Amino acid sequence: MSYFNYQKICENLLKDLPDRNKEIINRRFGFDSNKKETLDSIGASYGITRERIRQIEQNSFEKIKQKNKTAQKVFLYFEKQLKIFGGLKRENLFLEKIGKGMQNSRILFLLKLSESFKRFPETDRFYALWALNVKSLDKAKKVINIFNNELKKENNPIRLENSRTSKSVKLEPKVLLSYIEISKHILRNKQGLYGFSDWPEIKSRSIKDKAFLELKKQNQPLHFRKIAESIQKQEKKEKPYLFKTVHNELIKNPMFVLIGRGTYALRNWGYESGVVKEVIIQILKKANRPLSKQEIAEQVLKQRIVKKNTVFLNLNNKKYFLKDKKGRYIIRQA
Repeated sequence: MSYFNYQKICENLLKDLPDRNKEIINRRFGFDSNKKETLDSIGASYGITRERIRQIEQNSFEKIKQKNKTAQKVFLYFEKQLKIFGGLKRENLFLEKIGKGMQNSRILFLLKLSESFKRFPETDRFYALWALNVKSLDKAKKVINIFNNELKKENNPIRLENSRTSKSVKLEPKVLLSYIEISKHILRNKQGLYGFSDWPEIKSRSIKDKAFLELKKQNQPLHFRKIAESIQKQEKKEKPYLFKTVHNELIKNPMFVLIGRGTYALRNWGYESGVVKEVIIQILKKANRPLSKQEIAEQVLKQRIVKKNTVFLNLNNKKYFLKDKKGRYIIRQA
């Protein structure tokens, strides 16, 4: 736990600067307001250019760095904390760790003051972070890539401590977690499982996601009314989900397949989309040989909740199906 008074440390570092320099540093880092000001806005208030403000800021830093010895204990503490986490830490989490969410502006000032630390800004893939060097970030990226590949292969959320990545990279759990936390594309759900941020199991957003999770949980086809009732029960909302709304979400999304009588299944279970006629065509294409009507019916009934007679009626459609000499069915060629 930190025992430093960051406010007092910063005041000591700034005390010998001219008042205007102090004020500019204060406003640039938001010491009092916790809101950083731009070079332009500060320059406008003084009636000088942003470039002149930048020069004053730079000159102030050069003078302050001459007194860096007074902050060495703080810098050593920051360095020790980063080493504990594998040489880097996501910015907001690092500030919380070393300052308990307080005096963030002063901590950021001290981090920038030392040449021992490097800030990497936020990108589309990673959150803003602080590191000891570029090598730390390169190592983290390699570990994240390994974990990404594991998630893709598993196609399911996993516990960090049970992952193959955890065993293969031989890092302490807190280091592995620190690396994973900088990624924008990997999140932890309420159950402590990690997965891609767009997975419904990780961050359920829409009715579609919630329906997917319910089907996956039950591991069997469900009627849309039962799915709607389950979502309603879990969320404990006063206004019940309209069955029609759930049905519309399911029927328009390709990840779900209507298998008959309002019952839906997940496509990744092996169900084919389309009406019975289209299912029969897919079955014959996959078989790549003539099939008897019983063979076809058996396979269709695995895909659809219909009566056998419905299958036989579709087979009688000579526009799409023909019989060979043995009475087996083939697709009529256009």
